[in-house]
Amino acid sequence: MGTVAEEKPELSYEQARDELTDVVRRLEAGGLTLEESLALWERGERLAAICEEWLEGARARLAAAMAERAEPAERPEGAPF
Repeated sequence: MGTVAEEKPELSYEQARDELTDVVRRLEAGGLTLEESLALWERGERLAAICEEWLEGARARLAAAMAERAEPAERPEGAPF
């Protein structure tokens, strides 16, 4: 079993974020058995990792785009991008 970074997220960022919000709401409401609480906690951890993976990917893409924009002189003459 690989790390979260090696796995393709099964949910979009928005889906994971929304489900994580629901998990937190359910945990805060209480009234769950210990097993239910532990299962929700574990799911919340996985959802948080998925969100972090999406955010890290977005940061990397943004950094690459900013670096490309900041270094136009290094592109070959006549290259449009």
